[in-house]
Amino acid sequence: MTQDKRNVARLLFVCHGNICRSPMAEFVMKDMVEKAGLAESFYIESAATSREELGNPVYPPARRKLAEYGISCGGKTARQLRREDYDAFDPLIGMDQENLHNMRRLWDDGEGKLCLLLDFTPHPRDVADPWYAGDFEATWQDVHSGCQALLSELISKMKIPWNH
Repeated sequence: MTQDKRNVARLLFVCHGNICRSPMAEFVMKDMVEKAGLAESFYIESAATSREELGNPVYPPARRKLAEYGISCGGKTARQLRREDYDAFDPLIGMDQENLHNMRRLWDDGEGKLCLLLDFTPHPRDVADPWYAGDFEATWQDVHSGCQALLSELISKMKIPWNH
């Protein structure tokens, strides 16, 4: 199914370093849309609010957690948000309140594109940060449920047929 370019959802997942949570969300969502046969309707990336990890690959425990579910993130390296990302993506999805605060410092969100991943779930909150807690399973659960809810929301807005 070929989608008109105007009907392609362009998602950008954002966290502090772009080595744990946001790349997990990027590759979980890519896996979900691929399995749903909707890959042509989505363009998905992730980025960091900081410069600390630029060029580094996905953190090994995050890679291992994705691999447990058959998801590869090979070749991904951390990149920083750019001013032009606001025009290139909608929505721009932070993992926690600090990410959202930093995104709002970069952009005046006049179009209402900035949000948090778990805002799409029945239990809005920050995605668990495994960098400090070391609990990659909790992060996986948050990211997976957030991506499922976000995908359902986007599909209904885009009016794409989907059997889930």
